Formats: sequence, C-alpha cells, structure tokens
Amino acid sequence: MSDWFIARGGRSEGPYSARQIREMLADGRLGPDDQAWRKGMSGWQPLASMPGLTGEAGEEPAPSMPPPVASGRTAHEIDYEIFGEEMQFVEIELDPGESVVAEAGAMMYMDGSVTMQTIFGDASGRDAGVMGKLLGAGKRLLTGESLFCTVFTHNGAGKGHVAFAAPYPGRIIPLDLREYDGRIVCQKDAFLCAAKGVSIGIAFQKRIGVALFGGEGFIMQSLEGDGLAFVHAGGTIVEKELAGGDTLLVDTGCLVALTSSVDYDIQYAGDIKSSIFGGEGFFFARLKGPGHVWLQSLPFSRLAGRIHQAAPQTGTPGGARGEGSVLGTLGNLFQD
Repeated sequence: MSDWFIARGGRSEGPYSARQIREMLADGRLGPDDQAWRKGMSGWQPLASMPGLTGEAGEEPAPSMPPPVASGRTAHEIDYEIFGEEMQFVEIELDPGESVVAEAGAMMYMDGSVTMQTIFGDASGRDAGVMGKLLGAGKRLLTGESLFCTVFTHNGAGKGHVAFAAPYPGRIIPLDLREYDGRIVCQKDAFLCAAKGVSIGIAFQKRIGVALFGGEGFIMQSLEGDGLAFVHAGGTIVEKELAGGDTLLVDTGCLVALTSSVDYDIQYAGDIKSSIFGGEGFFFARLKGPGHVWLQSLPFSRLAGRIHQAAPQTGTPGGARGEGSVLGTLGNLFQD
C-alpha cells in the first residue's frame, strides 16, 4: 500500500509503498538519515528507525496528507511562478499539507485538491487563543484590511496549485523574508499573499511628521517571519540599495516597501510656490540608509485621481463627455 511520505531537501515526496522505499534505500537514492512519515505517526522520523520498512506487516490506511516538513523554518516552504507583464498573477505550488495565506478576494484559481478556509485575524498561527485572534484582527483593522484572511491548503498527493491576481496594473514583488532579517515594512494595501507562518501586522511610525504628512499615517504593514511573501505595486518597480548615510527623497505615494534598517521621515518640499504650482505636493519621504527600498512609478492613488479627473462630471446628459469632439461639452446640446 502506498502510504509513506519522504522528507528530503526541505520537501515532502510521496506517497510511496514500503517496497518502493526499500528499493530506493538499496540503490542509494535514499539514505538512513532521510525522514519518513505515514498516518498514525506523531511526526517525521529517520528511515533508520523505521522497523515497518523492513517488513510488510502492520500496514495502515492511506493518510489524507502528511504534516509539513520540519526544516528549521516556522513558515511553510512554497514554490511559485509569476505570469504576465502589466497585469500579473502569481501561481503558488504546494506540497501535501502546505498552505498559503492571502487577502480576501485575491484568489484567481485553484486545483480541486486545494481547500479554502477563512481565518479571523492573523492566519500565521502565531496568535493562539481568543485574545490572540482578537489582537490579530485588531492589527488588520488598523491597517485598513479585512478582519479575515483566507488560508489555502493542499490536501491531496503530489503538487497542488493556487493563483492570486494583482488588483491593478503593476508588478508582483516576491520577498524572501530570511534575506531581510525576517521583517519588511510596506504600504498597508501592498500585501497580496504569503506562505503560512508569515505574520501580517502593523508598523508604527512614531514621528509626528510621518504621521501627519506621510500619506500612510502612523501605521504601515509589517511582514515578519522566515518565508516567502508577495506584495504588489503599480507601474514599474525600482529597487534602491542605500549605504549607511545615503539619503533618498521620494514622493510619499511612490514608496512601496523598505527594510527595517532604513530610517523613514518626512521632509518639507522647499517653498510654497513650488509646492502649490509644482504639482509634487508639500512633503517628500526622506529615506536614510543603510537598507533596501522598493519604489513604484504609478501609485494607485495617482491612477485613481487621473481616472476621477477624466471621468464624466455629475449632471452631464447621458453621462457622456465629448473629449474627442471639437464642440466638447457644447455637443451635448444637440443630443436627444
């Protein structure tokens, strides 16, 4: 009976029969230090300690799924592929038992072996108990997100897939939090999805200038853990590596994410005339290194403002506007 799963290289494989595992041990494809699991076992164990693999007795019913592979991480190890150019989506590949967390409404498609569960508050699993769940939900509420997260889990054998689409034109940025000391600060609406185990919380900006004029207020999103997270930004993405003491002035809406080592403050643009007639606003974000920052060329707020500016005005007959006509608004006088 094929009811054994093998863990090696941080991934689970299977199901295999006991005979297949013995053959792989015999020809060197598996070693005694590789780990195995099947239903009824409390966790992964070395093959050398598996008496069930030396005989056929005591076979048990096939498991529904193995536990996540123990690899030193707290977050699940997921694979991914990003598709598209201007309107991107990311397809996540899950091993049996692996999960990915996403914002409500971000899912594009999923395999039949993947199940969906709505979780109240932070779905990382770090906040245990009623108070922990309420705290996680409160953090999400403060960042302007839904009180609920959606967890997608692969419950079948082999590989499972689930995809998440970007909400507007731009780029999806994959971030391995292990490469950034386990923490990234980002815009409160930038998060798209992450491996289960990544905590989505809040990052308080303590300076009063940032709070009043930074566009994001005191609060930005904080992604913490040791897994993969995906954020979305508008237009073209620019990455900047700041050395110690390096300073970069950025339009407040163009800032997507930064590492926790970057000092973030607000700087006055210069003078009243430039602020009013220059079209750049009164304040810039001042980023001081060391650290890494991600910038976007088209903030959604800027895109929405241009759409609103070009939209038909309230009260225009038929909701139309003759932008391509020489007569323009006067042309409406001749409409029925």
